[in-house]
Amino acid sequence: MSDGPLIVQSDRTVLLEVAHPDAEDARHDLAVFAELERAPEHIHTYRITRLGLWNARAAGHEASDMLATLEKYSKFPIPQTVSVDIAETVGRYGRLVIERDDEGQLVLHSTDEAVLREISHAKRISPLLIGHPSPDTYLVEPWARGQLKQELVKLGWPAEDLAGYTPGTPHPIDLVEDGWALRDYQHKAVDNFFVGGSGVVVLPCGAGKTLVGAGAMATAKTNTLILVTNTVSARQWRDELLKRTTLTPEEIGEYSGQMKEVKPVTIATYQILTAKRKGEYAHLALLDAMDWGLVVYDEVHLLPAPVFKLTAELQARRRLGLTATLVREDGREGDVFSLIGPKRFDAPWKEIEAQGYISPAACYEVRVDLPHDERLSYAAAPDDERYRMAATAPAKLAVVKELVERHRGERILVIAQYLDQIDELADALGAPRLTGSTPVDERERLYQAFRVGEENVLVVSKVANFSVDLPEATVAIQVSGSFGSRQEEAQRLGRLLRPKESGLSANFYTLVARDTVDQDFAQNRQRFLAEQGYSYTILDSHNLEAA
Repeated sequence: MSDGPLIVQSDRTVLLEVAHPDAEDARHDLAVFAELERAPEHIHTYRITRLGLWNARAAGHEASDMLATLEKYSKFPIPQTVSVDIAETVGRYGRLVIERDDEGQLVLHSTDEAVLREISHAKRISPLLIGHPSPDTYLVEPWARGQLKQELVKLGWPAEDLAGYTPGTPHPIDLVEDGWALRDYQHKAVDNFFVGGSGVVVLPCGAGKTLVGAGAMATAKTNTLILVTNTVSARQWRDELLKRTTLTPEEIGEYSGQMKEVKPVTIATYQILTAKRKGEYAHLALLDAMDWGLVVYDEVHLLPAPVFKLTAELQARRRLGLTATLVREDGREGDVFSLIGPKRFDAPWKEIEAQGYISPAACYEVRVDLPHDERLSYAAAPDDERYRMAATAPAKLAVVKELVERHRGERILVIAQYLDQIDELADALGAPRLTGSTPVDERERLYQAFRVGEENVLVVSKVANFSVDLPEATVAIQVSGSFGSRQEEAQRLGRLLRPKESGLSANFYTLVARDTVDQDFAQNRQRFLAEQGYSYTILDSHNLEAA
């Protein structure tokens, strides 16, 4: 027991005293296996979950390491129930192993006969097992490797997958480190991925997730399928690979709504993979069009649900997930864990900022008052209309103008959720608008104009959340967002974190209608950033000079 910053409670919550001198070190060590739940000013609440413990175990952390962290920083003795729970939960990972027998057949193996018997009687698992050659082994349907892992996680018995991977068709790929080199943490991410076989690398926006992908490709030297969020992202991946590797334009194909190229390295969008024709997935052949040795999932936290089902059938291929956050708004983190793989590498944002690889950022929540008549209309509105009324409050427009004026000369993104609001903002600011209906070529033209300074302000919808490289953006003004999405908050701040040639720090403003659900949702979105070490300063729209 020490005078530390943590209080560990018997319900598996952990309270962190923010003002304590050891708080930052404790937060860093705790984030390895615990998830932030609430982050007000003075006490942050973390929860120790099964998935968090299994991810930590898969990354090489033992239960004794996690308990040592809690004991090091805790004010009071760790409740005995928590110590036992952590040891037993961590101990479940790897008790079941999926591997191949001498004949190359897929088998489920365990030295714990009781566990093996328990899961073999589960009604969603027993159809996947086709033989019982020995007391500690079951034969598994050849196609069921992914589905078996999914069902085992749901039962609380995550399997370690040691069944190996197809090497794929060899294809020469090397990095061209001309005036640059992979950073230490990028090297470590690639190394950890290959030690584990498959899994997820978590890095902040701007920290070079694409380069980790390129590093993995250069290590695997095999045909590679890269799945991305949209066509703009596909072209940015292509440009980066042409710049950073020995790949030529003839070796990289784009498979999207606009083009259908299949080449040794093929970049496809999630949308095209989930497109249906007459009730069937029309482009499933892409998954077997080449003998892929590596599949890269960009922004894996956005993986559409149908792609999980398709991924269950890709378990013999190495799978690399790249993301800034493992938070999924649909709660399907367990499917990422079982089908893409466990977290193999995670670097806290503040740590990479301290190394100078991403730009420092200041975050502000600007609270705006609704005029009396709008406040009354809001109060009388049905619940399902209230968020839109608060998020699109006309009073926000004057605040946006003031912030744009304050940062005149900088590159500014004004971000909104609703198309009529985007139109109003663009007209008021005399700035280009960019939404989902903007053609891809026009999007790329506007992004390029912004990069080179021909346009200093862009008014954008959520299309700019994902995989958009705008390194010189120094200001983001979030006028409305997707309800309480922590994932979206991470993406939007991430747009600002790339290091600036200008040397300017980044400023992230969120405009919130006071005393409305807009304010409630804003608190939820901020949870992720608090976990990464960023805090919000709350400003009144009448006194912005406090910033």
